[in-house]
Amino acid sequence: MNAPPKAIAGPSTFIDDRIGAGNFLKRNLRKIFPDHWSFLLGEIALYSFIILLLTGTFLTFWFKPGMGEVTYTGNYAPLYGVKMSEAYASALHISFDVRGGLLMRQIHHWSALLFVGGMTVHMLRIFFTGAYRKPRELNWIIGILLLSLALLEGLTGYSLPDDLLSGAGLRITQGVAQSIPIVGTYVSFFLFGGEYPGHDVISRFYSIHILLIPGILLALVSAHMILMWVQKHTQMPGKNRTDKNVVGAPFYPAFMIKSGAFFLFTFGVIALLGTFAQINPIWLFGPYTPADISAGSQPDWYMGFLEGALRLMPSWEINFLDHTVTFSVLIPALVPLGLVMTGLALYPFLEQWVTGDRREHHVADRPRNNPHRTAIGISGMTFYGILWLLGANDELSANFHVDLYTTTWFGRIAIFVGPAIAYWVTYRMCIGLQRKDAEVLSHGVESGVIKRLPNGQYIEVHTPPAEDIAEHIRGKKEIPVLESAEDGEGIPPKGARSAIGRLRAKMSQAYGTDRVPLTDGHHEEAHEEEHAGVGAGDRKELH
Repeated sequence: MNAPPKAIAGPSTFIDDRIGAGNFLKRNLRKIFPDHWSFLLGEIALYSFIILLLTGTFLTFWFKPGMGEVTYTGNYAPLYGVKMSEAYASALHISFDVRGGLLMRQIHHWSALLFVGGMTVHMLRIFFTGAYRKPRELNWIIGILLLSLALLEGLTGYSLPDDLLSGAGLRITQGVAQSIPIVGTYVSFFLFGGEYPGHDVISRFYSIHILLIPGILLALVSAHMILMWVQKHTQMPGKNRTDKNVVGAPFYPAFMIKSGAFFLFTFGVIALLGTFAQINPIWLFGPYTPADISAGSQPDWYMGFLEGALRLMPSWEINFLDHTVTFSVLIPALVPLGLVMTGLALYPFLEQWVTGDRREHHVADRPRNNPHRTAIGISGMTFYGILWLLGANDELSANFHVDLYTTTWFGRIAIFVGPAIAYWVTYRMCIGLQRKDAEVLSHGVESGVIKRLPNGQYIEVHTPPAEDIAEHIRGKKEIPVLESAEDGEGIPPKGARSAIGRLRAKMSQAYGTDRVPLTDGHHEEAHEEEHAGVGAGDRKELH
């Protein structure tokens, strides 16, 4: 059959004759997508978001976002006759009276966790491979906004059932709002509709959760996908892969089939978790009252680092201009998240400023080939991880029989020492891995064959590496370094004459100098040039 079936040809011709979509579809359906397992991380976040929208729509049919007091008369006997809010009663109704309601609640919650987790690991993949560089800076900023909004979306959704556990989180939210100087009380009154707990917070969070933030997320996800489509996907280094081409399979049918299967796989995993792994059993916590709090309260994992920051911060506060500034709440609430998100948003531009590299990059880096960037990333992960771990310092103390204040002081010290140690260890590991790559190119790989030389010495025979491995290693690109060497009359370049210029030149030297340059490929032994690398004067600033 050389012609398409009439069932397809007829409608296709009808549409093409009226809106001219034929050439557009033909061109874009054959768009090439590179193939690498790490590229699926972003798809996990996308598919989780789709599942969130579908299950969230189901839940809105029965959830009542009200704080009016009602008496529970549902099927969960232990709470029968207990006074509670309409929101909590409707959440119980969904869990025990609506067919499939509990499964949908659990799938929705697991999807939320996987959505944030998928975005986080996707962002880390982009950072460590340098996929945020020109021309993708704008898409990187969109990704940071998506992650920030996902955290806020999770906070609002986590609070809606109005159970005792989510109420504890709301209480912390109210304390953070009030800690903001000057406007804190106004923010709190607006959010809660009066004195805490008020009567409006659930309805307002509901509107934010199902309308405002999802609408923004949909717009940003669409923009993110459109930019990725227009700019083309990055690809890992390898044979015949350059910044001028894309090596992979076409969008239709290869990528569509693979993506469809992966969506079903993602949905299957979340459905299994929702079926067999209990999460957020609100009926065990009971309705929220401001006078009570559940023991061992823990937020969802993505808010754990803020919980840890609150627990580690000393009880500092000052009075300034007749206003009490509570640093013990304000700093943990704003500084860690501000440092991480602001640092991530600015990093592409800071790296460009340090290296002077304004070229387009479509081939991703291996993390080991930019040791300072990788070390900075692991240092940030360590900072986050320590805060996340210490968000459960009471559980750690209870289960490991360690004094609570010991864990707190350990965290206060580790939050400064840990990232520094992580930076140094990661940098040295990257250098070691680069040396191993250079050794593979120059000496080959172990064959397992032992050979005896005429002098009686035994050696292992090495064989040349496979072509794809060798090309993957040779994909290492030189990190540009700004020109800083003085000319024959002792005059530095124009950009290095000011204090800022000299600082920039020194940072560029430290960031870009290649400690382990690869050999020409096959014979000479790679060696480390600890101080020289490639001479700074030999590399020009790129524009």
